[in-house]
Amino acid sequence: MFSPQGPSLRELAVQALSSVERGYDLLAPKFDGTPFRTPDRILDATTDALRPLGPFEQGLDVCCGTGAGMRTLEPLCHGRVAGVDFSAGMLAQARTAHPDADWVQADVRELPFAETFDLAVTFGALGHLLPAERPALFAGVHRALRPGGAFAFPITAPPPVASAGYWALLGFDAAMRVRNAVWRPPFVMYYRTCPLHAVRGELAAAGFTVTTVPLTSLGQRENGTPRARLVLARRPVTPA
Repeated sequence: MFSPQGPSLRELAVQALSSVERGYDLLAPKFDGTPFRTPDRILDATTDALRPLGPFEQGLDVCCGTGAGMRTLEPLCHGRVAGVDFSAGMLAQARTAHPDADWVQADVRELPFAETFDLAVTFGALGHLLPAERPALFAGVHRALRPGGAFAFPITAPPPVASAGYWALLGFDAAMRVRNAVWRPPFVMYYRTCPLHAVRGELAAAGFTVTTVPLTSLGQRENGTPRARLVLARRPVTPA
């Protein structure tokens, strides 16, 4: 399914009926052959937006999966680059693809770092956290960054209500809620739980100063606004 290198429909069904961790362990060998892997154009747009703010020393990819975020971190960071994820299967793939990076298995809601990194990124992972869990992630990233460090991630504008994309995402999230209501363990994967206004407020509550940068290379919507923005959260040099 998706491509000759991607998982079969049966494999996806088994994954979807597993826990998030077990599901991604199963999917890991074929993950890069699915649309769930962050496209290079988004990684490259993020790199271009961050480049004027660098160079950085040490970088961290939060919820790193198979390591696609190294395409952004490696050109920007002169020192250590690392990834953290709770799936052993995904980390095994990442180690094979990027043997010079450091890979850490941990729950991102309890990040095991303190003032270690200058740049942290995450791609496509916030939908795997319930809204009530995001503050713990943001607090952990704030703690992991050195003063003056940056946490960045792309966020796309919601599709218009009249578009097929809007109803497809709404239908997916509804189906996932039904699945989690009737099946255990839960598989948390939602596309409509991370509105920009919500994550801005949560990042500010964690101690970040927050701005956004239009990712112009990803195009504009019909009303002229950008299809995607880079959320840029900075840990202040001195505490507020």
